[in-house]
Amino acid sequence: MCDTQPTLESPGIFRLQDVGRIGLTRGRLRGMVRRGEAAKVGRGLYRRGSDATELDTVATVCARVPGAVVCLLTALLIHRIGTQLPPEVWIALDRRARKPRLESLPVRIVRFSGPMLRYGIEERRVQGVAVRITSPARTVVDCFRYRNKIGIDVALEALKDGLRTRRTSVDAIVRAAQVCGMDNVIRPYLEAIVV
Repeated sequence: MCDTQPTLESPGIFRLQDVGRIGLTRGRLRGMVRRGEAAKVGRGLYRRGSDATELDTVATVCARVPGAVVCLLTALLIHRIGTQLPPEVWIALDRRARKPRLESLPVRIVRFSGPMLRYGIEERRVQGVAVRITSPARTVVDCFRYRNKIGIDVALEALKDGLRTRRTSVDAIVRAAQVCGMDNVIRPYLEAIVV
C-alpha cells in the first residue's frame, strides 16, 4: 500500500478540499486551470496536468465514492490481466449502500455483502487517489461469479493469463473461490488448465 499524498508537482486527481494540504490556494488553482496546468474533471475534483490517462476515470469515481471497491473488468485492467479495455468503471458497493449520483461518469455497479466486501481487497494509489481493489485471485474468481454479465470467455482469459503471467497462483484462486462459494464452478477449469 502506498501512503504518498498528492503534491503540487505530482500528477493525479485531487479534491478541492485538499488544496491546502498540497500547497495550493483556491485562487492559485483557478489560475492553473486557466493556464491549462490543471483541469477540472468533476464536481470538486481536479487533475494536475492536462494529459488524461485511462486510469483518470477510475481515480475520479473512487474519489467521488470512497466506499467503492474496483472489481471485475476494471480490476483486470489495473492488474494487467487479460486484454479487456472496459468502457465503464466496474465498482462494487455494499448491498445496503445508496446508489451514488455520478452524473456523466461511466460506471457499472455490482453489489457485494458480508465476506465479499472484506476478503481479497487491497488498497492502492491510482492518480493520487486511494483505491480499494479486488486482488488478482479474487478478481479472477469474481469473473467466474459474474460470468453471465461479462462472459465465460472473459473469465477463462483472466484465469489463463493470471496464471501464465504469475500475477496470481492456483492456491490463491482456490482460497478465494472457497471464500466466495465458487470452488465447484472454478475447479473443473483449473483442473483442465493445470493438467
